[in-house]
Amino acid sequence: QPRLVESGGGSVQAGGSLRLSCETSGNRYTKHCMGWFRQIPGKEREGVASIDVDGSTTYADSVKGRFTISQEPDGSTLYLQMNSLQPEDTAMYYCAGARFYRCGLSDGQYPYWGQGTQVTVSS
Repeated sequence: QPRLVESGGGSVQAGGSLRLSCETSGNRYTKHCMGWFRQIPGKEREGVASIDVDGSTTYADSVKGRFTISQEPDGSTLYLQMNSLQPEDTAMYYCAGARFYRCGLSDGQYPYWGQGTQVTVSS
């Protein structure tokens, strides 16, 4: 069973930056698409960014120009660099993986999920 473990969350003031990491184990994700999602209690999970097998990336409109998704060449670790953070970015952030060439921002495509890491942005 593939295992995903997120880290790098924390508290930051508006305008600050954080870098989230997602380490994979049990199965390399070199040939799989990966994504970052976030969720606020009481709201639906939202797709933030995804990266396909060919390196193509997709971003939610709310984070374009501020967040960057990337991945180690061997697929061992997925990253989300978050700059110019705003209070509305506060959420639990999850990484997810799927054995497809291309995924996107729909959470229904992803069978594998991490436990999440909390990001809190204060004004």
